[in-house]
Order: sequence, then structure tokens, then C-alpha cells
Amino acid sequence: MSQSPLEKNRIAILPETLCNQIAAGEVVERPASVVKELVENALDAQATEITIDVERGGKKIIRIADNGFGMSKDDLFLCFERHATSKIRSEKDLFHLSSLGFRGEALPSIAAVSRLAVVSAQQGDETGNRLELVAGEVRHHEPEAASVGTRFEIRDLFFNLPARRKFLRRDETEFGHIAEIITRLSLAHPQVHFRLIHNQRTILDLYRQKSLKARVADVLGRAVVDRLLAVESGDADLHLSGYVAEPSLNRSSTQGVYSFINGRFVKDRVLQHAIIDGYRQLLMKGRYPVCILFLTLDPEKVDVNVHPTKHEVRFHDQRGVHDFVSQSIRSLLRQTTTAPSVGASVTTSVPISELPDVSAVAPPMVCTVVPEDVERAPVAPMEAPQLLPRDVVREAATCYEPLATETPQPSGATARVEDFSSEAAPDLNLSAGGGYFAQLKIIGQFHRSYILCEEGNDLILIDQHAAHERIGFERLKQQLARGGVEQQELLFPDVLELNLREDAELQEYRQHFESLGFTLEPFGGTSWALTSVPAFIEKTDIKTMICDMLNDFSSVGASGVSEQAIDDVLIKMACHGMIRANQALVMEEMVALLRQLDEVDFNRHCPHGRPVVQRLTLHDVEKMFRRV
Repeated sequence: MSQSPLEKNRIAILPETLCNQIAAGEVVERPASVVKELVENALDAQATEITIDVERGGKKIIRIADNGFGMSKDDLFLCFERHATSKIRSEKDLFHLSSLGFRGEALPSIAAVSRLAVVSAQQGDETGNRLELVAGEVRHHEPEAASVGTRFEIRDLFFNLPARRKFLRRDETEFGHIAEIITRLSLAHPQVHFRLIHNQRTILDLYRQKSLKARVADVLGRAVVDRLLAVESGDADLHLSGYVAEPSLNRSSTQGVYSFINGRFVKDRVLQHAIIDGYRQLLMKGRYPVCILFLTLDPEKVDVNVHPTKHEVRFHDQRGVHDFVSQSIRSLLRQTTTAPSVGASVTTSVPISELPDVSAVAPPMVCTVVPEDVERAPVAPMEAPQLLPRDVVREAATCYEPLATETPQPSGATARVEDFSSEAAPDLNLSAGGGYFAQLKIIGQFHRSYILCEEGNDLILIDQHAAHERIGFERLKQQLARGGVEQQELLFPDVLELNLREDAELQEYRQHFESLGFTLEPFGGTSWALTSVPAFIEKTDIKTMICDMLNDFSSVGASGVSEQAIDDVLIKMACHGMIRANQALVMEEMVALLRQLDEVDFNRHCPHGRPVVQRLTLHDVEKMFRRV
């Protein structure tokens, strides 16, 4: 019944049962929430063996047994009172949290929406104690023989809240959430034995492990472990450890991202953005990395008490933490994403091989392509990191080691495999002491798009457009970091006719265009004269490119032009100026391209995240021909 507006006293203290049900709405979302809270309590009780037994996805029964230090008779009653906890004693403890559960709301909230029974015993007790509650009310208590530890049994979750119960999903869906909770907790505690049973069938039996890597192998599989890279970065104040997968191992969602702060699993937006930012330009749009990362920092510098489920946190220095995590991951990937490892099939993602010595790479060679009707004049290569305008000049054959029996190829013809066979040119290794790509033996070009190379008994395929995109993008970043992209003046300025909106945006972002190599001068009204452009950009692409860049800058605003926004623009510029697919290359151009590829970071992926190189083993080829 609603209250009359004439009544004086409108505020009333809610009954304890109703308070617990309201708290349950925050803490107990589904059966997996119950499992999470109870298993975390078991871990805080220093349990080394935990068994989770559920029926019908946890909707019917949830049983959790542990061998932790247990509870006394008084504690057994007290733990179901709101805000009763053994984890903190004072306000000071709230900012030095080392336990998983501390709010004191989980047990009374669970008891308020279920039929609950618990048996617990401590070391040295003659007998344990059993307590039964229904909808939060104590119904029965008696001594019971029990081993040291605690056993919970939760039946008929939300039996007294049918409106909540009807929102639960199918049994398989609810069990999937439970399995994911156990996966996360088991990764954070490899020294604990976890057993997960569903409908009397053992699903997971994770024995104690001495290392995180062994636990990852148990949970995610040996195939995943073989493609993980160990992370160890920072100091005692801020430390990152764990594993990240090389970029070709990725997922369609963030489900493969396992991030922990001081041992607690979190889905913090700052941390997830930092992880994804570490893979910037290494993953295609809509793909996400696989990683198991543990961030350790002073508990006073992170607030974990901002959400009832404790999945979200708040850092004292969000920017510092973000940049530390992102740079740690990116630095590791920069060192390791160099070449495909032996044995990877072209039909699968490519694992990472042993690292070549990139410090010994030969000076970069400039790779350019000229239209068929332009005479190939011998000119000296420009010094790194410059890129030649590909509609003006190209590298000459005299810039490379001469091939003993090489026959020049017509510029418009695709190089055939037999044209560069071992009999015709026995020494086609690009460099005796260069990086990985310079060591490959070129066979030829396939479909005017892919460079075919040989390494031992393996066939290596390189996407020429993706490779040159990465080269151009990294060179542009280097030039920009040194103060600006290299320019070339136009003999006759281009006049750009813009609308009022574009004119206003160009005035706002003009300095960004200048740093990227575009010089634009007002030409009356809303017209602008373009007097110089980046050194390698084709003249026919300039107008479209500038409009695209304006859209990119305006979408983030002047205050939001970040490194990511600049990178997006550089990617467009690199794509416009690079070698295209379906474009014939002669031997010297392929040699130069591979040598330049050794000189840049992240050379196994183009800036869009597509792979640059794939491997087809001899075994793969023989299998195709039914030889094995």
C-alpha cells in the first residue's frame, strides 16, 4: 500500500531481510557470482584444495568444499551478519587490502536468496558445526563431525525471488560462466588444486602447479603456451609479469584477456585499453589479444572498493599505469615479432622464432617502383629513413651485389619461379650477415603480389604491399619523431576547394598537417594552396587524402589528437605511397624490400594488423602431393 502524502513520517528503516535481498541484487547476479564469492573466501582461508560441485548450471545446487582454516561456532553464526568480516579491522586496513573478499556482504546476501547449509571445523576442534538458513533466517544448528575446512551447499538459488530467477539462462550458459570464474581464479593461484564437477561429471581437475606456465597449459592448452611470450617489467613499486601471445594468436572478443591487479582478477577499462594499445597496429580491427598479466603495485595506489563485484578499480595515477603496461607489452613485441618460426603452416597462425640480431642489419636499401613507360636510370640510393617518390626514380641494379647469371626481367611481367631457379642463380642470399629477411633466398614473384623465398626446406611467402606499408609507416613515425615528415615542393601548387566546415577544420588542424609534411596556405575564401607534400606521396592521391585526414582529426577534436589518431593518419599516408599488390617487381626491388623490412619494428604485420609473412613447410607440400 502506498503512503498517504498527509503522513508526517515518510522515512523508515528497512527490515534486515529486505536489506539483504537488496544487497544480493548487487552481489549475486547469477550462480557464478555465488561460486566466485565462496571460492574467494576459501582462498583467503589459505585453502590448497577446493572442490566446486554444481547441478543444472548452479541453479539447483552449488556445493563448495575447501581445506582452509575453517570457522569456530561463534564465527559460523557471525559470518551471516551484514558487514561482518575477518579481513579488515580499521579504516587503515581498507587501503592495504591483500585479501580477495572484505566487504562482509557476500554470505548474508547469498543466504537471503537461497536455502543454505554450511559445515565448518577448525584445527584442534573436537567436532565441527553445521548451520542451516532459509532466506537468510537460521533454521537449524547442530554439531557435526567434519574435517578441517568449510563446506557450503546452496540450493534453489532465487527460490524466493521468482522475478530474478526467470532471468537466469540455460543450464549450459550458467555453467559456462562458472567455468570462466574457476579459470580466472586458477590462473591467479596455480598452487591450489581446483576440481570442478557439473551434474556428477568432472569437467576440470587442475592439480597444484609450481609455475604459472604449467597452469596456463592445463587451462588454455599446450598449443597456446607454445605461442606465449614471458613478460617481466618494472620494479617493486610497479611491476608487470605474466604472458602475452604473439599477435597471430588472437580472439574475436576480450575473453582471452586475463588481467590481475595484486592477484585479483579485474576487467578494468584503463588496464584493458593499455593492453590493447600495446598491440596497436598488430591486430586487425575486431580482433583482440590473448594474455595472462599480473600487475603489482602499492595497495594504497589502487582502490578496489569502487564496485560490489570488485571487477573495476581506480588507480591513483591512471595515465602512469596505462603507459607503463602499454609500453611494456609493446617493447616485448618489438623485440620478438621479427620472423616466422620453423614448422608453422601457411594455413595457421605463425609462431615466433628465435630472434635475429637486428643490430647487425645492413644499411637499408630504398625500394621503389616505376611505371612501365619510365626509363630506369641508375641513381644512388637515398640514406635511411627516406623513401623515394616511386613515380620519379628507382634503385639501379648497380646498387646491389651482381648476380652471376641473372637475366633482367621486363618491368611489366611477373617473375616466374624458373626465372630465378637455383641453377640460374646459385647465390641469391640477400646478405651474409643481415637480419632474418635479408637471409632468405628469393625464388621469384607470384601473382605480382607475393614474394616467394626459400629458407631451408620451407617456402616463405611475403605480401609485398603489406611489407612496404609497414616500412613506410615506421619510417614516417621516425621522421615525425625527429620533428616532421620529409617534404617535396610542388612545381605548381595545387588549389583545394573546401566547404565552410572543412575550411574551419583545416585552420584548426593546420599545424598537424605541417608536421606530417603538408604545407597549406590560404588562397582566398575557403580555398587553400598546397605547396609541398610528403616526399613519397603520389600527386593524384593528395586531395582525397587530405579530406580523409580532416575527418580523422575532427572525429577526435583538437584536444583529443592522440598518438593513436596520428598513427591512423600515418597509416593512410603509408598506404597511399607504397608498392601495390598486382605490381611486378624485378629482383633488385625485391632484394631492397626485404632489406628494408629488416630495418623496421613489428615487421611481421602491416599497420592494419594483417600478416606480412607466412610459411609453408616441406611437410605441408609433400602432404598436398600425398607423399607423406
